[in-house]
Amino acid sequence: MADTPAPGDLPECDQPREDGLLPAELRAWMHLLAAAGAIEQQLHSLVKEALGVSHDEFLVLCLLADQPGATLRMTRIAELLGRPKTRLTYQVACLQHAGLATRRASRCDRRGIEVTLTDKARQLLDEASPALADAITQAVACAVGPRYREALRGLLAGTPDTGAPDSYSPPADMHKQLG
Repeated sequence: MADTPAPGDLPECDQPREDGLLPAELRAWMHLLAAAGAIEQQLHSLVKEALGVSHDEFLVLCLLADQPGATLRMTRIAELLGRPKTRLTYQVACLQHAGLATRRASRCDRRGIEVTLTDKARQLLDEASPALADAITQAVACAVGPRYREALRGLLAGTPDTGAPDSYSPPADMHKQLG
């Protein structure tokens, strides 16, 4: 039977390695990606329950809601989400079928297609947003420790508790704050 290490000899799971195996920038990115993954996991079922749409369809709705006139071209949505246009066509068709989005030929370029949020979608987003925001906050709290949460909060301009202006730019030593 192998020797079992004493409890004091085991590394602490939540502590970063002291030997610097990962550069601070990579460690910071890994924490950010862990938080993003936790958020996506938390949102998948909540979005389906609250809005009746998939997580990817929810992302399209959020992009539209954040635009002047709640309208974007299909090609721009695909670029912003990093999704193939064929997949996006299916998602927008689902949103259109649910009465949450409309699509029409672009006024500026008849070859382009514009997608617009409907009033029904605006109402659903308005009603569901507080609970979804709480879920995101909880997911981040579970994914990263307090030091990382504060650093992330500082990166998110205009979010509660930061007081940061909309034109916030992260400090040059952000990797030190996260690492």
